[in-house]
Amino acid sequence: MGSTDKLEAELEGRSVLRWSVEALAAAGVQRMVIVTSPARIPDLAAAQWLPDAVVAVVAGGERRQESVAAGIAALAETPAVEEAGAKIGARVGARVGAAPVPALPLDPVILVHDAARPLVSPALVRAVAQATASYGAAIPVLPVTETLKRLNGERVGATVDRRDLVAAQTPQGVRRSLLERAYVAFPPDGPETWTDEASLLEACRIAVHAISGEATNLKVTVPVDLERARAMLDGGLVPDHPIVRAPARSAVPAGLSAPGRVGLGTDSHPFGPGEPLVLGGLTIEGAPRLAGHSDGDVALHAVADALLGAAGLGDLGRLFPADSRTPVGIDSRVLLRTAAEKVQTAGWRPVNVDMTIVAARPRLGQLLPQMAASIAAILGLDAGAVNVKASTGNLGGSEGAGRSISANAIAWLAPIADHVAEGEA
Repeated sequence: MGSTDKLEAELEGRSVLRWSVEALAAAGVQRMVIVTSPARIPDLAAAQWLPDAVVAVVAGGERRQESVAAGIAALAETPAVEEAGAKIGARVGARVGAAPVPALPLDPVILVHDAARPLVSPALVRAVAQATASYGAAIPVLPVTETLKRLNGERVGATVDRRDLVAAQTPQGVRRSLLERAYVAFPPDGPETWTDEASLLEACRIAVHAISGEATNLKVTVPVDLERARAMLDGGLVPDHPIVRAPARSAVPAGLSAPGRVGLGTDSHPFGPGEPLVLGGLTIEGAPRLAGHSDGDVALHAVADALLGAAGLGDLGRLFPADSRTPVGIDSRVLLRTAAEKVQTAGWRPVNVDMTIVAARPRLGQLLPQMAASIAAILGLDAGAVNVKASTGNLGGSEGAGRSISANAIAWLAPIADHVAEGEA
């Protein structure tokens, strides 16, 4: 980052560190310890924006594992209100002293999060915590979409099979008892160096459960990452973050119910090299893939455009530009889910979707019910609310010639206020 401290870098009026801390607090984390350099402790401990969940600010070590161990030790020392106050300073201590700190469970879930990941959503934090409670240890991951090469000096030695490869994110979760077991085998100040908590647990043969991460949960490492984060915020890609303000809803005259809205979405992609085909949220082995910056799922793209269009929120290309701001090969289920969340934030909910896929190849008839169920699951609808049809286009045009696949979708939205009223009635 050059001369810039990335954790103090400004992002929409708040520091990167503050974004991360407030996301964790919004997720319901009961106790939080910030681990930092000794020189930064006084200023950070006195920061007025710290949420009540922060019970200590402590010094870290030379390596990640030593810093994590220092944070965990501080968590163990803070059930007593007086100790929490002594560690974080008089201001925070007085605030904590206003209400008793709840006792820690016997085997609590511990989450370790990179403060340089400011856009993590509270939903992901909760999902990792829940998976950790169920399996003992869990991490969020994203599939690797780039072609990977192993170098032999300055020459390419081999292409790495990426089918089972994923990129690890944080927060990473582990039950305290399992982490203590790992520390017995490999003390934090020992000679071994672990790049994350999962690698330590793996070395101890402790199973780590993987859940889906978030494309927006980027790690700020170089200056351009801050620009990517700002672009994601400007594009409305992080609607679940507590700092993000929801856009104003359309005004409706008193005494009138807000009308529904209908949107039309279309998309088309040519076939490209390689396989498999991703269509309607399904992976179709043995069929060629569609070319594109994402995984090329024209069906989900058309649905996303229909939703955004009905809500008056532009199109998918504005949310996920086909450039460095959007990961290459991104899962289109993430794109559709994000578009649906943005629509919901604007005060609308999908009621039903009707779609036609135009393709001469492959044969899709038997897969259409699965596609409808996949789209319905992403949107939180009953399977019957999504209808997917297929056509060969009478063998005309690029689709009929088998060179491309296109999709057309119509989505109907209703105002969320009406939905709530119906449910209460």
